[in-house]
Amino acid sequence: MRLHLLAAAVGLGLALAGCASSGGLHPDGTPIDPSSLKAAQSLANVPASAAWPSADWWTGLGDPQLDALIGEALADNPTLAIADARAHQAQAVVGAADATRQPTFNVGGSVADARIPTTLPGLGNGHMTPARYVYGSFNWDIDLWGGKRAAWEAAVGQARAAEIEARAARVELSSNVARAYVQLGYAYTQQDLAKAELQRADAARRLTAQRVAAGIDNQMQLKQGDAEVASAQEQLAVAGRAIDAAQSALSVLLGKGPDRGRGIGRPHLLSPAALAVPANLPVDLVGHRADLVAARWRVEAAGKDIKAAKTQFLPNLNLGAMVGLISMGEASLFQLPARFYDVAPAVSLPVFDGGRRRANLSGKDAQYDLAVAQYNQTLVRAVNDVADDVDALQSLLQQAEAQQRALTAARDAERLAEQRYKAGVGSYLETLSVRQQLLVAEQRMAALQAQQSDQSVQLIQALGGGYRPEDQARRGGYRPAADQPPAPTASVSPASEHHS
Repeated sequence: MRLHLLAAAVGLGLALAGCASSGGLHPDGTPIDPSSLKAAQSLANVPASAAWPSADWWTGLGDPQLDALIGEALADNPTLAIADARAHQAQAVVGAADATRQPTFNVGGSVADARIPTTLPGLGNGHMTPARYVYGSFNWDIDLWGGKRAAWEAAVGQARAAEIEARAARVELSSNVARAYVQLGYAYTQQDLAKAELQRADAARRLTAQRVAAGIDNQMQLKQGDAEVASAQEQLAVAGRAIDAAQSALSVLLGKGPDRGRGIGRPHLLSPAALAVPANLPVDLVGHRADLVAARWRVEAAGKDIKAAKTQFLPNLNLGAMVGLISMGEASLFQLPARFYDVAPAVSLPVFDGGRRRANLSGKDAQYDLAVAQYNQTLVRAVNDVADDVDALQSLLQQAEAQQRALTAARDAERLAEQRYKAGVGSYLETLSVRQQLLVAEQRMAALQAQQSDQSVQLIQALGGGYRPEDQARRGGYRPAADQPPAPTASVSPASEHHS
């Protein structure tokens, strides 16, 4: 007996020594601490604000038509349907992962004719015999080490990331509609200025032709006038094409045909949002940008996948049972002797699998590293996006102030030129020449105003575009079970916490 026990102990020791092992495998990715991304100097001259963009930030731009267009886009754009379908698909994966944690129970039955050979004493007679049975089976793969729960938590994390990415798609869409709307308004202004320049150039050309006929000017001045007229006609065509392009872009964003864009009225001049940035930007930004929140959830999900993969190296306990009734021939199915049952608890331990489990765990480690790298990349880009947009807005403000002075001077110059002409001191050709300088100044100012509005929208988008994590439940998002995993904090857990 002792010899048998010794042999069994030696055999068990050898088996355990040869078991598949996860030793030496670990992820290398480390999430960046948001507080380590310094932005105080870059944002030193920017007013601090405790407010983040509101969910309907576009209403602050002052154009009801834009409000209606964004509402239409959020209702009809096919891109959002794609994002929502991906979120629903991820939710289905959550349900499947949760189902693996539960025991299963099946019932079945059969009625058939069977020929049982005579080699089975007491059963077979060599003839066709009716065979009937019913059964119920129970099976439970017990989650001893929490691997199935970890897999479910990973699926929940991926589902939440997909839902939040659908919210990010809405933020991006609303921003793109506003930016296309700004470009449409700018294109109309370009068209107005191009028409004014064409009128000016045509008047100057006619006056030059009269002077050439009178012998005052020569053909060179006339050809210069022809060139200015042709250039103005070309700019008018460019402006018309810009209007068509902006209308087409809006049609796509609205999820409609090209005629929808042609029905959009001329935009009003939008009022850029006031330049202000929340004080604790790098840390707080993590909770206000949907792409960052989604990236954090994917890191957490990848960490849970690692935990689930590691439990595959541990012993597994499965509990199975079956009960039923079976009868052959003329015997009644529903009688006590027809019963049968089977109880089959089973313990398994992976010993050798050709490296399948190690390869799987190594892949999960790589997925974690990838998720961390994508989170880090998104975080760094997000903070720098805000700083860059702030810097651009500050520069545009300075440019606009300088251009306003130039525009005022050009208007004064045109007024003086008209006064000189009416007083008989200057010529009308001189007045038209000064007017050209005014139109150039107005073109530059219109471009700067459009850039300010566009950059203001980009800053709003960089600050999260009104996304709030708590909005998800109110908008009908996925609600996991009561034992759902907690939301990740601003600082994502390091890899070591998922691979202990």
